Amino acid sequence: MLEYIGIRVRDLDRSRRFYTEGLGLVAGRSGRMAAGGVWLELTDPATHAMLELNFYPDDPPFREGDELDHLGFRVEGLDATVGQLISLGARLRIPAFREADTRLAFLSDPDGVWIELYERVASDEPPTSQAVD
Repeated sequence: MLEYIGIRVRDLDRSRRFYTEGLGLVAGRSGRMAAGGVWLELTDPATHAMLELNFYPDDPPFREGDELDHLGFRVEGLDATVGQLISLGARLRIPAFREADTRLAFLSDPDGVWIELYERVASDEPPTSQAVD
C-alpha cells in the first residue's frame, strides 16, 4: 500500500513553510535518521495523503534532479516482498533492519527510483500498563 512520497529538500524549514503555509499541509511527526538526516511528515487534511520532507546535510551532495527521494510502501511480509521485487528487477540497496517496532528495507526499481518497504513488528519492550482482572 503506497503510504507516502518522500522528497529531498535543501532547506527543511523553508520547505515546511512552503508546503504548510502555501499549500495547506499540516506538519506532523519528525525525526532523525541513523545516517544523520532529518525527516518531517506533512499531511493533507482533506485527503490524508502524506509528503515526507527529507534533509541530508551535504552527504551525499544535493544535485538538481535529486528531489524525489523515495516512495514509501507499508507491506506485510517484508522479506517475501523484497524477494518478489528483486525477482522483478529491483536492486537491494539497504538490507532489512529494525528501528523500534518497524522493519525497513530499501530497494531501487528497475529504473533506479528508490523504494522504502516497511512493516510493523511486535515490540520487545514490555507494555507500559497491564490489564487487571
